[in-house]
Amino acid sequence: MYQYTEEQLISMKKVEETRASRFGAAIPRMSADQKEEVLASFHPDYISTAYEELKVGKNKGGKVLHELAALLQGRSRVLDLSIDLSSPDYDVDVLVIGGGGAGAAAAIEADNSGANVMIVTKLRLGDANTAMAEGGIQAADKPNDSPAIHYLDALGGGHFKNKPELLYKLVNEAPEAILWLNNLGVMFDKEADGTMVTTHGGGTSRKRMHACRDYSGSEIMRTLRDEVLNRGITVVDFTSAIELIKDTDGKIAGAVLMNMETKEILVARAKTVVIATGGAGRLHYQGFPTSNHYGATADGLVLGYRAGAKLLYPETLQYHPTGAAAPTQIYGALVTEKVRSLGAQLVNKDGIAFVNPLETRDVTASSIIRECKQNGGGITTTDGEGVWLDTPLIEMVNGEGTIEKRIPAMLRMFGKYGIDIRKEPILVYPTLHYQNGGLDISANGMTCVENLYVAGEAVGGIHGTNRLMGNSLLDIIVFGRNAGKEAGEKSKSVQLKALTLQHVEDFEQELKTAGAASGEASPKLLPDYKRKAN
Repeated sequence: MYQYTEEQLISMKKVEETRASRFGAAIPRMSADQKEEVLASFHPDYISTAYEELKVGKNKGGKVLHELAALLQGRSRVLDLSIDLSSPDYDVDVLVIGGGGAGAAAAIEADNSGANVMIVTKLRLGDANTAMAEGGIQAADKPNDSPAIHYLDALGGGHFKNKPELLYKLVNEAPEAILWLNNLGVMFDKEADGTMVTTHGGGTSRKRMHACRDYSGSEIMRTLRDEVLNRGITVVDFTSAIELIKDTDGKIAGAVLMNMETKEILVARAKTVVIATGGAGRLHYQGFPTSNHYGATADGLVLGYRAGAKLLYPETLQYHPTGAAAPTQIYGALVTEKVRSLGAQLVNKDGIAFVNPLETRDVTASSIIRECKQNGGGITTTDGEGVWLDTPLIEMVNGEGTIEKRIPAMLRMFGKYGIDIRKEPILVYPTLHYQNGGLDISANGMTCVENLYVAGEAVGGIHGTNRLMGNSLLDIIVFGRNAGKEAGEKSKSVQLKALTLQHVEDFEQELKTAGAASGEASPKLLPDYKRKAN
């Protein structure tokens, strides 16, 4: 059971004493200038010393975080291997790399096109950030809403840097994506008459968040996984893609695979490839904790970049405002934004609410960091510091039983440590949550490298430089399905020539010439949590 410190107990008492006065009180929104000021001063993306300039590749001269640069300019794992490309172990039409929501959606639609599809995933099908998403999925499907309003919300949230054709596709195909998931069997929250329940998220001007309590991603992933397996689509678990293969015309033609248990090297020949490898939280940029699953190590970005694809906004990350700051056992775990959309407030050690709970994620995260680093409003924890998220307000606003009904996963996660969020506030601090940038694609899902498609969190540009809640579960469906359809259709006309890894050797030579080779094995595949010698 979690043991509060004396400092925490004194602070918690102040939160309780101020709760009644805060109940129903309007917390002002920030002006545009105030938002820019707090972002520039406190958001981790603005810390110039955390970045370095890339020396080779399509983004040469651009800046990325040191941890990503080491992998983008690292040593390919295939360079020390003798690989026979003439006799592939697998020969398919569409190879999907990644077994999360985007990969599953892509595989389903590629299968619908009549293509021979295979999913390869370094963990198990469904072990992905998708299954860990909690709050919900956006879609403008109510009478008071429209894709145009959704577009404007996301454009503003993304600091007007969203790639227009991608955002247009995202919002316009959102209602159909919800219908598709519903028809597959996703159990969305509904009223007695079947009307879907929708709520607000940070930065949204309408209630368009569709949820399955606070198990939304898990429920969507369950349904997609079942559909993949029921269709008999080939899934190769515990196997990583360690390099993309091209043909002698320079087109993508498959991937080199490595069994994660036996280290056996396999070759998959494919007419088209879909990268759906997810995010990068397990690189722990700038030492931040993460809400991401164990395999989120930016593999797709590394493989795509070495093959000649371009990155878009690789320097931007999303630090979710509310990661658990205590207990240690769940440090960094996601506390869904839905908690705030239901009425919980962010308050400092003196019980003062210091930011509107539904500001965009980057503004809210920056405000929490400011409160701790500059204003002295933070509370010390075993792993650092945090502020209070006053969860008992939820049932004051919505009535008794709301937490059990609407956010049961949160109730249970903290309940394991003796913390009843219906009666006690919880300690939170920003956690590394989402990779805003990624591989640059056109509206058909393909990169500038022929036959290479991307879907999900590995895509850059959909969300600009900051994503709104609920648009990630949406983009894995919209762009996963899109990539699967396009890759499946494209595979029907592809004629591959001899397979080659010459591009890998050429990239290595460029690194050496530029004096930029980090020497780090790339891609990373899994995080290293071994204890280091003193």
